Amino acid sequence: MSVELTIRQAELDDYEDVVAFTSDTWSDRREDGDYIPTIFEDWVESDDEYQRTFVADTGDDIAGLVQFVRLSEHEAWAQGMRANPDYRGSGVGLELVHAGFDWAREHGATVARNMVFSWNVMGLGHSRAAGFAPASEFRWVHPTPDASASPSREVTDDVNAAWRFWQDSDARDALRGLALHTEESWALAELTRDRLAAARDERDGLLVVQDESTGTEGFTFRTRTYEREDDDGVAQTWAEYGVAGWTDRDAAEDLLAAVARDAASVDADRTRVLLPEDVAMVSDVAVTRTEIGDEPDFVMAADLTADYRA
Repeated sequence: MSVELTIRQAELDDYEDVVAFTSDTWSDRREDGDYIPTIFEDWVESDDEYQRTFVADTGDDIAGLVQFVRLSEHEAWAQGMRANPDYRGSGVGLELVHAGFDWAREHGATVARNMVFSWNVMGLGHSRAAGFAPASEFRWVHPTPDASASPSREVTDDVNAAWRFWQDSDARDALRGLALHTEESWALAELTRDRLAAARDERDGLLVVQDESTGTEGFTFRTRTYEREDDDGVAQTWAEYGVAGWTDRDAAEDLLAAVARDAASVDADRTRVLLPEDVAMVSDVAVTRTEIGDEPDFVMAADLTADYRA
């Protein structure tokens, strides 16, 4: 298909066209459908210079969209990568992503990442074609908030201990140093000591499992709380934790108990904790009979110092 496309910044007037081709995305896989119709206007109205939303305009239709966000001086995040079904095969997806790569690189980014549900075969293929390469995978686990939860070991907020543990952990290696970003939802960035310190100082949300004889055995940190309606339309408060790491099954049990107690302290109804898609860690969680997500999510990364248009 040969289509004349103009890649430009999205506008509020694009809303109806965008909703028309995104409303039914994943309708067979997700009860809550696509998030684009609920967030598009906020994206466009935002004056945040660290994000840019692009659309492909044919003159008659919006053929696709993508948003890029600068997460740090050298990291960008791509999200909302959608193509209008009427224009699939036209190259619209590649043009949009490469426009985002150009924008991110102009602002100093050397890497752009995105996340794709593991079942989204079309999204995986598109990401690879656009220049993203496999990076990592993770899974959500969901401890139930419980004010009475009682870890058997001490839980501290020692930033230096958490940072040292992370640096030497298998979890860091599996995730390539990535954890949930604390300001951009559903985005992963390189975890820094400063973010751990902020979790302690700004949210009282750094949890470090320590033992007098064996030292630090696990940690996690709360990134945020947020509201979401359940399937019955009832609002629920979620507590989100950026990454979890531990040494063994017993440490996992203590850390998950610490999360349950912490979540209750912020009046959360549900939780989600990110951990690497690692057979040891996932099975550690299974032993504790904690709820585990059905499928992993994939993280992909594009080297913006390379010629991604080649």
